[in-house]
Amino acid sequence: MDPDLQAYLNTRMSVLDRVRRILIDNLDVRREPEEIDPDTPLFGTGLGLDSVDAVELLISLEVEFGVSLPDEIVGRAMMRTVNNLVDLVIGQGR
Repeated sequence: MDPDLQAYLNTRMSVLDRVRRILIDNLDVRREPEEIDPDTPLFGTGLGLDSVDAVELLISLEVEFGVSLPDEIVGRAMMRTVNNLVDLVIGQGR
């Protein structure tokens, strides 16, 4: 496998693991990390988060990853799924 691709996949998996821990530890999502599918919707019938959770989630991501996320992200498509959060964090880390 291409070393750059392998490095990207390793980074992505690490970020996914940390996002899952944030959801469980900070937002009281009652699931085991491996039970949180990356394509699970964060809101509604997915993980059931609400708008207050969205703000807390953004703050937790900023603290955990040391990134600055724009306020206009709340409620946008960038926060639709767990995978979207991973993409957002990786994109801000560049």
